[in-house]
Amino acid sequence: MSFIEYFKEKAIFIMINILVLIITGYLLNGLGLSSYGIILICILNFLSAIAFFIYDYFNKNKYYKILLDRINSLDKKYFIADVTEESEFIEGKILYEIIEQATKSMKDDISEAIRNSKDYKEYIELWVHEIKTPIATCKLLIENNENEVTNSINEEITKVEDYIEQVLFYARSSNIEKDYIIKEVKLNQCINSVIRKNANVLIEKQIKVDIKDIDKIVYCDSKWIEFILGQIISNSIKYMDKKESILKICSKTIGNDILLKICDNGIGMDEKCVVKAFEKGYTGENGRRFGKSTGIGLYLCKNLCEKLGLGINIKSKEKYGTEVSILFPINDMMKF
Repeated sequence: MSFIEYFKEKAIFIMINILVLIITGYLLNGLGLSSYGIILICILNFLSAIAFFIYDYFNKNKYYKILLDRINSLDKKYFIADVTEESEFIEGKILYEIIEQATKSMKDDISEAIRNSKDYKEYIELWVHEIKTPIATCKLLIENNENEVTNSINEEITKVEDYIEQVLFYARSSNIEKDYIIKEVKLNQCINSVIRKNANVLIEKQIKVDIKDIDKIVYCDSKWIEFILGQIISNSIKYMDKKESILKICSKTIGNDILLKICDNGIGMDEKCVVKAFEKGYTGENGRRFGKSTGIGLYLCKNLCEKLGLGINIKSKEKYGTEVSILFPINDMMKF
């Protein structure tokens, strides 16, 4: 706040003060006080008022400047109450009280939201574990009564299982740091585990799997990596339409990092779809043409990779296929 703005704000008070001086001058003149005495009193009164305004301005300006500097230095502006000090003047005291009350209300709302989110997550995890039992029962019944109809039902149940897994990992992803253990992980074991889970559909679609150079050690949490790989490989399988479909998986060392590539010769995507591939809920033209898609799989992969400190990138060419790369950073601090 500039000095001029401050005086504009005090304009009414100054006008009243001048009016009081004029009235006082008339009264003193009526009492027989000399003109010099009246002028001296008015000047002293005026100078004292000016001195008060100057002191008041610099006092308030200093307080507000310090407050603004502290706010600007904060990354999270809602921590303003923690850097605000109570002032000596009334406006500052009122502002301090407002900030304190607003912050308390915000913290109460955040605590309530966290409790609700925790309850919701626990419910989702319980629901997922409960629903797995009837699904396992259905699959067992299908295995014992295999025919064309039950095989078709089994395919749909497998899709349901995939969606349920997405729901579970989506619920867990908000607090990944509480469910994430960094340790040595053999990349080939994670990849082979995902391939085994998709073995039936790979055989059914006659997709050739070409795996090379995956005997690498990365530092991560195997369950999260397997989920990410599962989503990528599932997408590759879904969008393969050629007679000789090939899924290639390989890795290489780049400096201190490990780069894993998952390539397919499926239908691919155009540039517009590649740019939006990691967006939440984006299914694109392929998602509409090749069956119902949630648009959550790749979004989750991107989200999880960012939280796990991994890099992920996608390249694709329409009618030629898609390549997804995952970068595992390795440094000396990760080696135990």
